[in-house]
Amino acid sequence: QQPLELTRKILRDKQNKKNSGQPIPVFPSWVYERPALIGDFLIGTSLSTDTTVPIGTLPLASQESVIVEDLLYVLIGVDGRYITAQALVGRQSRAFSLDPNLDLSIKELVTRILPVAASYSAVTRFIEEKSSFEYGQVNHALAAAMRTLIKEYMILITQLEHLQRQGLLSLQKLWFYIQPTMRTLEILASLATSVDKGECMGGSTLSLLHDKTFNYTGDSQAQELCLYLTKAASVPYFEILEKWIYRGIINDPYSEFMVEEHELQKEKIQEDYNDKYWDQRYTVVQQQIPSFLQKMADKILSTGKYLNVVRECGRDVTCPVAKEVIYTLKERAYVEQIEKAYNYASKVLLDFLMEEKELVAHLSRSIKHYFLMDQGDFFVHFMDLTEEELKKPVDDIITTRLEALLELALRMSTANTDPFKDDLKIDLMPHDLITQLLRVLAIETKQEKAIISADPTELTLSGLEAFSFDYIVKWPLSLIINRKALTRYQMLFRHMFYCKHVERQLCNVWISNKTAKQFSLHSAKWFAGAFTLRQRMLNFVQNIQYYMMFEVMEPTWHILEKNLKLVSAITNAV
Repeated sequence: QQPLELTRKILRDKQNKKNSGQPIPVFPSWVYERPALIGDFLIGTSLSTDTTVPIGTLPLASQESVIVEDLLYVLIGVDGRYITAQALVGRQSRAFSLDPNLDLSIKELVTRILPVAASYSAVTRFIEEKSSFEYGQVNHALAAAMRTLIKEYMILITQLEHLQRQGLLSLQKLWFYIQPTMRTLEILASLATSVDKGECMGGSTLSLLHDKTFNYTGDSQAQELCLYLTKAASVPYFEILEKWIYRGIINDPYSEFMVEEHELQKEKIQEDYNDKYWDQRYTVVQQQIPSFLQKMADKILSTGKYLNVVRECGRDVTCPVAKEVIYTLKERAYVEQIEKAYNYASKVLLDFLMEEKELVAHLSRSIKHYFLMDQGDFFVHFMDLTEEELKKPVDDIITTRLEALLELALRMSTANTDPFKDDLKIDLMPHDLITQLLRVLAIETKQEKAIISADPTELTLSGLEAFSFDYIVKWPLSLIINRKALTRYQMLFRHMFYCKHVERQLCNVWISNKTAKQFSLHSAKWFAGAFTLRQRMLNFVQNIQYYMMFEVMEPTWHILEKNLKLVSAITNAV
C-alpha cells in the first residue's frame, strides 16, 4: 500500500504544481483504508464461519461439488474453504493454495481454472488503483471500460452459481463455460500489467494499447477486445486534442497531452534577442505522443499554436471543419482531419497578420523607410536637425531631445503620412557596430562569455557611433518582426547611417574648399591633391551607398515582397 500511496502523492504534487490555481480532487482516505471495498482477496482474514470438513474424507462426487462451490467464490475474489489466495509479492501474479488431500483428477482441472481467478485479481486491482484521480483521464476511461467487461464476467459467474444451486454444474461444465472468458481476462490482465510496469499515463497508455491491438492482428477476437478498450481510453485524450486543434485551447489537468504549456511572457519578444517564446511557449512531450499520431505531432503542435495566437488577440476562433476524432486502426482518418484543421488555422493566422494587423504595410512603410533609409527627405531633415547633438559623447546626449527632433523631422517630411510613424523610437547603443556584430556572432559559442564580459569599448562613443532607430512592434506581429529581426535591421541601418554621415562630411569639405578659389593660381596648386583625394573619397562613398541600396537591398526587398504576396500558409519559419 505504501508505494502506491507514495506514487499518488508524487503525481498529485506534480499536477498541483502545474495547475496552481485549481488543485486536482482527491478520494477520501477511507477509500484506501477499507480493503473490503476493493473486490480482491483479503489475505489473512477468514470469511467463513463453517467448520471445514477434511476434503480427503469425502467421496469423489462430494469433493467435486464442494470444489465447484469454492471455485465460484475464488473466481470473484473471495477465499474458499479448500482454495485460498496467497499474499502478493511485488507485481507478481496471484498464486493459490489447494488442499493437499484433494483428489488428483479434480486438482488437475482446478489448476487449469485458477489462472482465470488470478487474472480477475490483477484486473480488479488495476481498476481500483487507476480510478484514483492522480492517474489521469485516459487511465480512468480504460479502467471504466475494463469495469464494464468485469460486470459481464460477474453476470456469467452469477449464472454459473444459479446452475450450481440447481445441481446442474459439474467441474467439467464449469471448465467448459469459463473457456471464452479465460482468454478475455488473460488479455485484460496482460494489459493491466503492462500499463503498471511502464507507469503509463495519457498518450503513453494509448501507445501501449495501440501497439497491443496491432500485435493481435491474427487473432480477431483479441484484436476486437483491444480495439474496444483503446477506443474507450482514447475518448478523453481526443477531447483534449479536439480543443487544441479546433480552438487553440489546452485543458489538460493531469499532464497527459502531447502538447505542454509553459508560462512565458510574450512581451519579452520585443526586448530579448534570444527570446524563444514561439518555440518554448508550447512544446511537444515526446512520451505523451500516441504512436498512431507520431507522424502528425508537429502539425498538431503548429495548428493549436496558430489558433492560440489569434485567441490571445481577443478573437474567438472555432474551426468550421471540426469533426469528432474517433480512434481507428486506419491512420488516414486522423491525417485528413488534422490536415484540414492545420490548413484552416494557418489561413486564419495568415489573414489576421496580413489584413487586420497589416504586416506588409509595417514592413514596407516603416521598416524599409526608416531602417533601410528609403525615405530620403526625412533623413535630410533629421540629420540637419540632430547634427550638433549627435557630435556629443553618448553620455552627454539627452534622449528626450533627440526624440523631440525625430518627431519634428517626421512631421516636416513625407513620412508624416505614415500611420505607424509613432512606433519609431531612438536607441543609443552601448557598443559600436563592430562590437555589436561580434556579440551576435558569439551567441552560443565558447567566446560568448568573454565577449559579453569585456569592456564595451575603450573610447567614448559619440552619438553618431551609438545612434540607431528602434521600432515598437505589437503582438502578434512581434512573432515575425521580433528582436532578432529588428537587430539585423538595426545593424544594417547603423552602417548605412554612418556612410551617410561620412558623405555629408565630405560634402561640407567641398563647400569649405570653395574659399580656396580666392587664392592665387600659384597657391591653388597645393590644394589640387587634396581636392582630388576628397573627390575620390566622395565618389567611393556615394558608389558604395548606391551599390548597397540599389544592387543589394532593393532587389532582395522585391523578392521578399513577391514572396509575401504568393504566401498561402503560415509556415514554421514564423
